[in-house]
Amino acid sequence: MTPDYKAIYNDIIHKKYPHKIQECLFFLEKRKLSAIDIIALNTKVFGKSDKTSEKFNQEHRSYSKSDIFQILDYQKKHKLNNIQLANHFKISRNTVAKWKKIFL
Repeated sequence: MTPDYKAIYNDIIHKKYPHKIQECLFFLEKRKLSAIDIIALNTKVFGKSDKTSEKFNQEHRSYSKSDIFQILDYQKKHKLNNIQLANHFKISRNTVAKWKKIFL
């Protein structure tokens, strides 16, 4: 069982940030949100976070296989190396290397 992020963010936006509905409509209309969509939506709603909360949140992220494949496809599409990809998605370069070793 996974949380229904679409319903959670829908409630947050409608109750606390009604002025951001148009900005986030693209994500709220999707049938299912990926981990990348959730991260982008969180940034749009709450803005950039400080270093301590960003570090805490990073420790508790998890990615499904489809999310991992999406990230690795992003790397191919934009011709990034592992370090650049890791910096873009704020993940460890060792994690990227491990994913490539397992899934590619």
